[in-house]
Amino acid sequence: MRPSLLDPLFVPITSFSGIGPKIAALIARVLGRESGDDARAVDLILLPPHRVIDRRNRPGVAFAPEHSIVTLALHVDRHQPAPRGKRNVPYRVFAHDETGEIALTFFHARQNWLEKALPVGETVLVSGRVEWFNGRASMVHPDHMALEKDADSFPLVEPVYPLTAGLSPKLLQRAIDGALATLPALPEWLDAAFLEKNGFPDFANAVSRLHDPRDEADISASAPARRRLAYDELLAGQLSLALVRQRVRRLPGKPVSGDGSLRERLRAALPFSLTGSQEKAIADIVADMQSTERMLRLLQGDVGSGKTAVALFAMAACAEAGGQAVLMAPTEILAQQHFATIGALAEQAGLSVQLLTGRTKGKEREAALSRIESGEAQLIVGTHALFQETVNYHDLLLAVVDEQHRFGVHQRLRLTAKGSAPHMLVMTATPIPRTLVLAAFGDMDVSRLTEKPAGRQPIRTVTIELERISDIVMRLRDAISKGRKVYWICPLVEESELSELMSAEQRHAYLAAEFGSLVDVVHGRMTGLEKDRAMQDFKSGKTRILVATTVIEVGVDVPDASIMVIEHAERFGLAQLHQLRGRVGRGSEASSCILLYKAPLSETARARLSIMRESEDGFRIAEEDLRLRGEGELLGTRQSGTPGFRLVELEAHRDLLEAARDDARYVLQKDPELTTERGQALRYLLYIWRRDEAIRLLQAG
Repeated sequence: MRPSLLDPLFVPITSFSGIGPKIAALIARVLGRESGDDARAVDLILLPPHRVIDRRNRPGVAFAPEHSIVTLALHVDRHQPAPRGKRNVPYRVFAHDETGEIALTFFHARQNWLEKALPVGETVLVSGRVEWFNGRASMVHPDHMALEKDADSFPLVEPVYPLTAGLSPKLLQRAIDGALATLPALPEWLDAAFLEKNGFPDFANAVSRLHDPRDEADISASAPARRRLAYDELLAGQLSLALVRQRVRRLPGKPVSGDGSLRERLRAALPFSLTGSQEKAIADIVADMQSTERMLRLLQGDVGSGKTAVALFAMAACAEAGGQAVLMAPTEILAQQHFATIGALAEQAGLSVQLLTGRTKGKEREAALSRIESGEAQLIVGTHALFQETVNYHDLLLAVVDEQHRFGVHQRLRLTAKGSAPHMLVMTATPIPRTLVLAAFGDMDVSRLTEKPAGRQPIRTVTIELERISDIVMRLRDAISKGRKVYWICPLVEESELSELMSAEQRHAYLAAEFGSLVDVVHGRMTGLEKDRAMQDFKSGKTRILVATTVIEVGVDVPDASIMVIEHAERFGLAQLHQLRGRVGRGSEASSCILLYKAPLSETARARLSIMRESEDGFRIAEEDLRLRGEGELLGTRQSGTPGFRLVELEAHRDLLEAARDDARYVLQKDPELTTERGQALRYLLYIWRRDEAIRLLQAG
């Protein structure tokens, strides 16, 4: 149960004056919550402004720079209402100061309200953006207006928050003020010596300073109030990860001790020899699984570095010990692909493999479930269908999760509930910088695959302006006549009036006019069967150009595809461009990646494209991506249950992340159930940062 002291922070935002369901839905979008019902006061309290407007600049009318925000003390001369029946003509109020005249302009204004706010003959303060037209100054819809005698109510430094279409700054500010008024007096959850050493204010003061900045410096990443709140956010994250880990570790793992015979057979069946880093990763994983403590290891490897082979050897070690292993993929396409890759090799080594996805139905499903329950199926490959209630395992020793950050913490726990407590190996093809591994996965052991398997060719990357698309088509005609295969990636599914980006369907039509039935299309709105058919035709060579959205980003394997065209490459993040490029260069042929961009490029887009040209090293690209874009995008976390931070900027707060990890570890060592005075206060912190699942783990013991 949430402590009643926190109840005021969890009132719905619709309880604040002027915030109905419609406005609440818009505010929820800004807060990153699912719906207006899901948005609470605490979410508003923790919404940081991204800049401030300084209204202390008072240059006088004649010296007000074009487009700048200024504050003016004006004498009101006269009102000029719009003529009757002419709604499109603005209402103007003419005023002056000692330096010059200005027109204050209002559209669809109420005359009686303006006459009250700006009485003729009075001195008023107005603040807003000044525009100059034919030597005359004007201000359209001033942001703030007050009579000189009410100057105290005038905001001199004003925080600016992110907005969405239909939400006015005033309404959002009203909601934030309402939320701040609910803040109760909370116990301090940070260590007193740590607070003093870092010069951190208490939580209430930090929040108050965040929303009432004196100047730009108050909202910068290095301001003490901002650092205090960023540390709270990191500590809540590290604590909840550590609690999940503590829970996972509390169930002892089964030591896996195989005799190596199946692994030897696998080695003999492999058409290639393993790289040094693959050998090391396998050795580390097998050593981990021999212990009674459960393995929790992250296997990071660039696209095409051979993670699946490593997983297969780990799974074979479990089969040698008489147990089972599962490999879980995020999509049907990927699960089937893993099944095809692993199945062929495993059979040669005498291992039985079973596929289980949401599409396995009827008799086929019954047979699959009975093979899994009896232990006849040693390796099981599938999607999240693997941990539905109806699936019972004979003796599950290892769970391998592919593309981890698409699965949340809950799913990981549900999966671990399936066996007595299987060891866990998490594979990701997104090279994640060490800082982010810590932030997203806590203190996991990490294996990195740093080499490409033998025989892989480098990928030549070029950038070309979209205007030259006819040149590309000519080159493709030549490449296809030599038997090459091409991916063509577009950012949208279908044409949208809002955007001039090329849609997959439009581009498919354009290329089909040139290449006929050799072109096909695959995108997220197609059914699973339609996608499979398109992928199968491309794999078999029936089609030669596959136009796709980013559906194909994760793991689809067509070894003889050797050309990748990415349209509007400037709109993609670095990590995503790198993932997409990794779909080619998997065979023995020289491959190329063509990044089509629309000029002019922003500085960030130019930097991104030049890194892509210079480097194929996923880890260098990931570090650059973190620098250019921040962590939320890099982990694709908007939809995933890993941190898309609110107040943390990892570049600026790296030192705090290490401290939060050490603090979380220390706290749980001394007080694993969070029952001491500080432990109880830390429970408040977990609730405030919406880490309720971590508290549920405490209660579940």
